Amino acid sequence: MGADHSSKIVGTVWGLLILNTLGSAGAQTIVPLPRSLIQMVTMGALVAAFTLALAVNLELRIRPSAYVSLLTLLLVTSVLSSANLGSGFGALFRCARLALFVGTLWLLSRWWDGGLAFVRHHIRMYFAVLGSVAAGLVVSPGAALPDLYGGRLVGDLWPLTPPQIGQYAAVIIGLTVLLVLGRRTDRTSAAVVIVPSVILLALTHTRTATLGLLLGLALAIGSLILTSAAARRFFAWAVLCAAVAAVAFSSALQAWFLRGQSQENFSNLTGRAKVWDALLAAPRTTWQQLFGMGMGDKSFGGLPIDNSWLAVYHEQGLIGIALVAAIIIVLGGVALLRPPSLPRACAIFLISYCAIASYTETGLGDASPYLLHLALAASLLAAPAAATPLSTPEAPLRRISQWTRKSEVS
Repeated sequence: MGADHSSKIVGTVWGLLILNTLGSAGAQTIVPLPRSLIQMVTMGALVAAFTLALAVNLELRIRPSAYVSLLTLLLVTSVLSSANLGSGFGALFRCARLALFVGTLWLLSRWWDGGLAFVRHHIRMYFAVLGSVAAGLVVSPGAALPDLYGGRLVGDLWPLTPPQIGQYAAVIIGLTVLLVLGRRTDRTSAAVVIVPSVILLALTHTRTATLGLLLGLALAIGSLILTSAAARRFFAWAVLCAAVAAVAFSSALQAWFLRGQSQENFSNLTGRAKVWDALLAAPRTTWQQLFGMGMGDKSFGGLPIDNSWLAVYHEQGLIGIALVAAIIIVLGGVALLRPPSLPRACAIFLISYCAIASYTETGLGDASPYLLHLALAASLLAAPAAATPLSTPEAPLRRISQWTRKSEVS
């Protein structure tokens, strides 16, 4: 099979994995979509992704990966915790989904070489998802900014919540900024991605995504400061603009950040703290403390947990927490040991973003966009990046359609 054909299939598999992790619960859509239909589409995407990955890698050539190995151990822990059916048969279904997800990553690891091909797949697919959100906003502004979510932007063509949209926008903004600094795309093409994504992020009023973007970019660009003049200039201008904005628009920024909430409601993290306290106070057996209650819907007492670490503790126990912590520590440690490069900076951004978002979002213990972001980071760290100076420009991309050009995958 030719390299070009394989590249197309690999990109399709990555897009199908992203489609699978979009979820089946969210805002009401303009055209009502039964949840069963949405689940059929998302699960069908995962099965198709695994099948295509297997077809393009029939020799079962895989690359050693500490990240996927730890995910495999987390899968084993999930099966052990779910085997007693304490969370119902749905727990086994979620384990099967995680197994297909991890299996697909193992098959794709053959193409993890420290290059930027998967970064472009990531940006292209999530930009398409945001395109559907923007289209829904144009078609039906009232449905896209419903009172149910306090006027925050939702997906009304495909059910997406404000935190989901904010996450997707923040991730592709960060990655695109880094590509510009690395001279892997021109500013015009980048602006076509960044400007609408920033607008959508602002309309979601998602604080976690915004903080993750800013802090993740600060760490990523900081890793390039010693070797990239472009990174130094961008960092200096960013600090200056942030200082001016903080002074000139302090009241507007505070209103956006509070989202009309009282100080008391904000201090207990919009009610999350009460759920967390109740979860930690619930009695558990020794087995349940070690292995958890089994894979569930990331809720406790009918309320969302909204914390990856507590969700993992609830469903996969202390062993699950240890494995997830090992994932973050291993990826972060490898990133710190790599020499400064654009792939390393992208990996640092993704790892930092996921670590920050884990405090108020779930997803580190199950097939989710966060595990895909970390898989992308693992692919960027799979081999030392080529020592290409960031000051040496590559042929720039001249228009947004170039994002869809096939990337070479060795």
